[in-house]
Amino acid sequence: MKLLLRITKIFTCIVLACTVLGIVSVFAINARVTHVGGERILTAEQAAELTGVDCILVLGCGVKADGTPSLMLADRLERSVELYELNVAPKLLMSGDHGREGYDEVNAMKQYAMAAGVPSSDVFMDHAGFSTYESMYRAKEIFQAQKVVIVSQEYHLYRAIYIAQALGLDAYGVAADGEDYARQWQRDAREVLARVKDFFTSIWKPEPTYLGEAIPVSGDGDVTNDG
Repeated sequence: MKLLLRITKIFTCIVLACTVLGIVSVFAINARVTHVGGERILTAEQAAELTGVDCILVLGCGVKADGTPSLMLADRLERSVELYELNVAPKLLMSGDHGREGYDEVNAMKQYAMAAGVPSSDVFMDHAGFSTYESMYRAKEIFQAQKVVIVSQEYHLYRAIYIAQALGLDAYGVAADGEDYARQWQRDAREVLARVKDFFTSIWKPEPTYLGEAIPVSGDGDVTNDG
C-alpha cells in the first residue's frame, strides 16, 4: 500500500512538472515570436522609406457568402492599396485560399485592388496560400520575392514576420487594424497556440501543399489569373 502511494505521488509530481514546463514553454515561445516579429512592424510612413521591396504581401482571410471581402480582409486590402500608392512596392501579392470550388479569397482580393485603381498587371494571386506558413514559403520559392512588406492585423503580423524571417525573407509588416472585430479575444487565444505551432514549423521547414514553377513577382500579375 505504501509503495502504491509513493508511486502515485511520484507520478503526480511528474505530471505536474510536465504541465508547468509545457505552460512555461508556451509563454516563452509566444514571447519570442512576438518580440522578433514586433521589431519589424512599421507604420505606413516608415514602410514608404524602405527600398528594394519586391511586393506587398497581403494575407487572405474570410470572404462573405456573396464572394466579397469580410471586414478584416477589407481592412487589409485598404491598407495594401494605401501602401501601393505610397510606392512601397511595385506589386501586390494576394495570398489566400482558393483550394476548392465555390470559395475564392484571392480573386475577391484582386478585384478589390483593381476597383481601387491598381492595374491588373501589378496584382499577383497566390491561389494556394492555405496558411500563413505556406503563404510565406510560396512568396519566396514560387514568386521569387526576397524583400516583402506583409499586411495583416497586428496580432497576426508577429507570427507572419517571424515565419518569413525564418524562411529567409527580408520581411516587414504594416498593421491593418480597423474597428474592433467581434470575438477578437478568441483569435488572440488561438494565435498563441498558432505561434507555438509555427515556431516549430519554421524549424522543420516542410514543403507547402503545392509548389510548382516559379512565377517571379517582378513580372506580369495577369499570369496568375484563372484560366
